[in-house]
Amino acid sequence: MKSALAKSVVYHAVVIAIGFAMIYPILWNIVSSLKPEDEIFRKAASLIPSRWVWGNYAQGWKGFGDYGFGLFFKNSLIVTVLVVIGTLISSTLVSFGFGRLKFPLKGFLFACLLVTIMLPQQVTMIPQYILFNKLGWINTFLPLVVPAFIGGVPFFIFLMIQFVRGIPRELDEAAYIDGASTYGIFWRVILPLMRPALATVAIFSFYWTWDDFMGPLIYLTDPEKFTVARGLQMFADPSSMTAWGPLLAMSTLSLVPVFFIFLFFQKYLVEGIATTGLKG
Repeated sequence: MKSALAKSVVYHAVVIAIGFAMIYPILWNIVSSLKPEDEIFRKAASLIPSRWVWGNYAQGWKGFGDYGFGLFFKNSLIVTVLVVIGTLISSTLVSFGFGRLKFPLKGFLFACLLVTIMLPQQVTMIPQYILFNKLGWINTFLPLVVPAFIGGVPFFIFLMIQFVRGIPRELDEAAYIDGASTYGIFWRVILPLMRPALATVAIFSFYWTWDDFMGPLIYLTDPEKFTVARGLQMFADPSSMTAWGPLLAMSTLSLVPVFFIFLFFQKYLVEGIATTGLKG
């Protein structure tokens, strides 16, 4: 009995320690956003400020000149929502085609899809920039949004293909006997059953787009179009002094949508990951 109790205590102590180590950077970010500037790194290990400086949030939200941080949040929200919608539409249609339809070069195209998953983003960065520059899309949201509508992310397509393959084909055959067309089978049979996978794709697409820094850094040059990630960069000035208080304050605010999405949709996220790829 005592041995079991000791094991339980040790187990929970280790889990709590690991959990604290994982959330410590987030706690440090939140607490440091309320510290005086001179304490942020001088007392970096401390999670208790000598005094609470709420002005960091007011100063950070004010932004720079005519560009308040509310504008950056609005831009990020526009880009993120459009990317999520485009990713869901394109990934769903492409995954249904690979998972259910027969067409020429299907195997070859699926192999190309797998290759693009393994291809580093840095390899395609320059060709994409040249293409978007020739199209006149630089300094617009189009390079960030349009690719989601015409192909999405290969990883999401592959994930949804595996989910579609796990749906019993007998459902398609029953719908076909009842007179459903290919479009009807997709709309009335496959799509409703794909809700867990759709939720998973939507959540991860939201996370990756909201946190994306490289895309806005490459394609956006006008501060009026900056997203949250680019807005945070404006606080860091290598040539003079970095405003660490406002920077950490806005970093903390930028985490709020991520926490809310996870809190309200974690059930669908777990369900989607658990059921993806399982055979019916």
